[in-house]
Amino acid sequence: MKVIFYTKEVCSLCDDAKALLLMLEREYPFELEERDIYTNDEWLEKYQLLIPFVKINDVTLDCEQVNIDSLEQALKQNV
Repeated sequence: MKVIFYTKEVCSLCDDAKALLLMLEREYPFELEERDIYTNDEWLEKYQLLIPFVKINDVTLDCEQVNIDSLEQALKQNV
């Protein structure tokens, strides 16, 4: 399973979200692909106000939805 994580440097919310993902990775193995929104204009335009933004197959979680429960539920759905 692949988890795409849209982030940027110097983002405390992104750091927290990544810590949650790494904690859950032990129970739900996945490949984490981090994408810095400042390396791609399309990502910057689309996700600038939504980061941290997590995509797990068809499930997407924006900055207001990312928490331990929502991440675990999305991972369970896609195992």
